[in-house]
Amino acid sequence: MTNLTRRSFLAGSASLTGLAVSGCMTTAPQQPLAPWQDPSVLAMYRAMPEEQFPIPAPDLKKVPERYYRKQVDYQTSEKVGTLVVDTSNYYLYLVQENGKAMRYGVGLGRAGFEWSGRARIARKAAWPKWTPPEEMIQRQPELEKWSWRNGGMPPGIENPLGARALYIFQGNKDTLYRIHGTGEYWTIGSAVSSGCVRLINQDVIDLYSRVADGSQIVVL
Repeated sequence: MTNLTRRSFLAGSASLTGLAVSGCMTTAPQQPLAPWQDPSVLAMYRAMPEEQFPIPAPDLKKVPERYYRKQVDYQTSEKVGTLVVDTSNYYLYLVQENGKAMRYGVGLGRAGFEWSGRARIARKAAWPKWTPPEEMIQRQPELEKWSWRNGGMPPGIENPLGARALYIFQGNKDTLYRIHGTGEYWTIGSAVSSGCVRLINQDVIDLYSRVADGSQIVVL
């Protein structure tokens, strides 16, 4: 092989190698992230060790994406700051300015325990005690140990009211219904509770920070 031929052969080989490395080899396309893998969603539903009772992160694979907290367009005649519970779709809306609302997925009352109407948030509590109503104790006598006579159930991660509670009154009368947190995040989007509106603990903490005492609530 002459020097010229040899140089041409080597140059051609190098070119082919370069093509193989840079142009002709394909890489597998990146798979899109599942909704529960989205970094912004993971940040919303992070573990909260700084709370009085540390809250673990929920397994978001068990919560349909449509129930993740989200700011949405929302046209309504209700004034800013009003809470609207859409029982047909398992959503709670906090009405915001400029035709927006913060939307949360909720769990609602089982058949026979639903409540609807217009009322107000009379007070809020972080890590509340839980006192089952007398009607509930009559149905479930084992709950007597948590009755008002016995001081109620202390706050904690196992408490049915979760990390926060908003107390619903009509006039000066306690309806005994609450908006509250739950560790049973897999129940969001279903009818499970005894008439209350439950949110993932991370969501009820967010809602609690946005809602003032005396805010109006409409349960449709």
